[in-house]
Amino acid sequence: MNTPSEQPLVGIIMGSQSDMPAMEPCMAQLEELGIPYEVKVASAHRKPDEVHAWAASAEERGMRVIVAAAGKAAHLGGVVAAYTPLPVVAVPMKTSDLGGLDSLLSMVQMPSGVPVACVAINGAKNAAILAVQMLGCGDAAMRDKIRALKEHMANA
Repeated sequence: MNTPSEQPLVGIIMGSQSDMPAMEPCMAQLEELGIPYEVKVASAHRKPDEVHAWAASAEERGMRVIVAAAGKAAHLGGVVAAYTPLPVVAVPMKTSDLGGLDSLLSMVQMPSGVPVACVAINGAKNAAILAVQMLGCGDAAMRDKIRALKEHMANA
């Protein structure tokens, strides 16, 4: 887990505490790669001011990528993307109503100018890997972490 001295590079936000178990693979993958992160639980619909404040201040707090998980209407990723210049990776949560298809379609149908990257339904682990790949665009050490991960997967 993160220590207080570590500057979070990845922000993880989810719409509900009930999303936490599905997002644990994201956190575990970031920990395995040694990437400091911050976790926030706030709904785009129930706590819009809190989401706005968190997203708008993410860059100045040192974050470089945001992972946003939500289900059903799944507006959280798009709302966060509206308030930050940072890349946002959306994780659609599996739902009891439509199995997560509702979440997925909400996330991939963003309006022009407010993009979010989107992984598979409950694709939390891939969201972490994609976040580190994004960090690697300007950081050779991050690219090395991804190379090592891919080599490990190839040899497993």
